Amino acid sequence: MKNEIHPEYYNDCKVMFRGEHVMTVGATVPELHVDIWSGSHPFYTGKSAFVDAAGRVEKFQSKFKGDYFKKKKK
Repeated sequence: MKNEIHPEYYNDCKVMFRGEHVMTVGATVPELHVDIWSGSHPFYTGKSAFVDAAGRVEKFQSKFKGDYFKKKKK
């Protein structure tokens, strides 16, 4: 490896989910804050969960509300 071109590597990076330490991994940052992890994802837990971190659902609903999908007359 070339010197001084690689980021610093942390073997004990703490992964935080909703302010709670959930696991430790290796990464280039000392701490990661995540919105979803395997302990909260519906695929792994078998429970249904609604996750909308950036308002994407409301944006989609407002864009396609009303008669958007009705066929237009030519």
